[in-house]
Amino acid sequence: MSALSERAESFAKLHTAPEILRVVNVWDVVSARAIAALPETRALATAGHSIAATFGYEDGENIPLEVMLDMVGRIVAAVDVPVTADLDAGFGDPGETTRRAIGVGVVGANVEDRVKPFDEAVAAVEAVIAAGEAEGVPFVLNARTDVFVKGGDRPLDDKIADAVKRGRAFLDAGATSVFVPGLLDAETTRRLVEGLGDQRLSVIGFPGALSAGEYEKLGVARISYGPLTQRVALTALQDLAIDLYGDGVIPSSVRELN
Repeated sequence: MSALSERAESFAKLHTAPEILRVVNVWDVVSARAIAALPETRALATAGHSIAATFGYEDGENIPLEVMLDMVGRIVAAVDVPVTADLDAGFGDPGETTRRAIGVGVVGANVEDRVKPFDEAVAAVEAVIAAGEAEGVPFVLNARTDVFVKGGDRPLDDKIADAVKRGRAFLDAGATSVFVPGLLDAETTRRLVEGLGDQRLSVIGFPGALSAGEYEKLGVARISYGPLTQRVALTALQDLAIDLYGDGVIPSSVRELN
């Protein structure tokens, strides 16, 4: 078994551990190293939105794939923990994009359905898993469904039913977990876990969401934070600049992380 395959297997096991997998999203080498240096870090996730913003692109596959994968590869090379990449909707070819992502060393990915027709969404998951198998890597797919973030004013019951239907199909096709982004309260989370199974649901830690510990008690497998980590960092930077434009000084508490 290759080192990459071993890393993928160890990453997959983190999703079924009793503790929720807390994955902090990074966007470049220095942010990756800062988080990887923490003893609590078990894996890293790239944030596609944040990488795009770093290079001046809007989110949503506007960044050239080769530019995004170059940054992802640099992140992988800089750390010793498994890295999962945000591959948006697959950049027009989920299987080939996954093959190329594996080529730079990632062992898992988020791929979103953008609420495309059901059969098309399932086919994309199948293509990702097949690409991993062809490369000899048990690829850890966090298959994302956007029925909450793109569901508009549809009734909640319909969104939950749709997320469960799609999620079950994604799991049957080989996905490790099902990512349902949105501001999920305890009852909605409970119903999603009931429909998908324990340690199968992946969530995002939006402001106002449940804590990681609360999601853990409900049977959630994984929590990540998307572009929010970069927004926190940029907020701190902008607040510092406002202070420096006044009579401020660099705080003595600043750590040498670069």
